[in-house]
Amino acid sequence: MTRTVTAAVLLIGDELLSGRTRDINLQQIGQFLAPVGIDVAEARVVRDDRDQIVDALNTLRAAHDYVFTTGGIGPTHDDITADCVAAAFGVSIDIRDDALAILEEWYAKSDADLTDARRRMARIPDGASLIANPVTGAPGFQLENVFVMAGVPKIMRGMLEDVAGRLEGGTETQSVTVPAEELREGDIAAALGEIQQDFESVSLGSYPYFNDDGTRGVNIVARSRDADALHEAEAALRRLVDARGRSAS
Repeated sequence: MTRTVTAAVLLIGDELLSGRTRDINLQQIGQFLAPVGIDVAEARVVRDDRDQIVDALNTLRAAHDYVFTTGGIGPTHDDITADCVAAAFGVSIDIRDDALAILEEWYAKSDADLTDARRRMARIPDGASLIANPVTGAPGFQLENVFVMAGVPKIMRGMLEDVAGRLEGGTETQSVTVPAEELREGDIAAALGEIQQDFESVSLGSYPYFNDDGTRGVNIVARSRDADALHEAEAALRRLVDARGRSAS
């Protein structure tokens, strides 16, 4: 039997909504989770606003098996994610000895001062377990099904390595792409809808492309946890494209 496990990603930061920072964390998390059979089913972007973060977090953690947050755990005044997570779970938060010890060792090695601002990064909600940060030392943390990580992509990606062993995945989703060169979505829309009705366990999507040389077409993507159904759907899609006079090689 197939098992569906879902995750949500909560991207936190004014800089994302203003366009000053381009997010790639969602893509990295999705690529990291797919091979272990966890689907990113929802993503939200919120400001550095306490009420928005708490509301979004409580909604997402109730709806999905896992939630991954990025951003807002640094040393500055607008890094409020840890406090918001504590508020969402109704627990206290303070500097924790094990997190502080990690920072003390890290900054001693780098010959930098552990300032009061940097000490803020050792504030961890009660009951949370730490997530190792191999890039800059300052840990993230896990509280129940919520994983709280840095917003800087390189740091976030490093933290995921410590998260991997804590995840229970489902059946991996497989996908195939059938190219339909020189066809438009309107050329295949009706037939594609009929194929979708025939294969309820397969998700079908059509994605137009336009090349610089003037050529165009549609990539039809089929995704499913049922390998047999996916194979049959792929054959139906190739017959559809062939019938329209374009090879799906």
